[in-house]
Amino acid sequence: MKAGLAPGQVKRGLRKFPEIMDILESFLTLLNIQLVYGFPYAYHNAIELERMGYFYGTGKELMVEIDQGFQPGGILFKRLDGSTPFRQPGMEKTIRGRSWAIHDEIMDKPWICPMMIKMIGRKERDYTFPDAIYFHPQ
Repeated sequence: MKAGLAPGQVKRGLRKFPEIMDILESFLTLLNIQLVYGFPYAYHNAIELERMGYFYGTGKELMVEIDQGFQPGGILFKRLDGSTPFRQPGMEKTIRGRSWAIHDEIMDKPWICPMMIKMIGRKERDYTFPDAIYFHPQ
């Protein structure tokens, strides 16, 4: 976390996912393939897939519950009490902060990987963390 990484990362990404998805969509259109499935293994991955136009086949209820829990007064918000490096006040404001707190088992139940679907050509977004930012620069 101190290195600026998200759970599961061992080095900084290339930030090419949106570009790769555009190329993949073009290729899949040529093959007449209309759906792509995604299985985000961490919270931050699910939010990034939302931004790419994926919607939830399963797990949206959990994502909405997480967002509500991180709102001021929510159960997850209250657990950002500084008791571990991953539960610092203010982490509710960012995708990466929330993901680290979830990785630290801040929830009463385990993270269950949602199943997400991308309809090729679909531009609508299905946000469960509206106006999210990835991280606050230190």
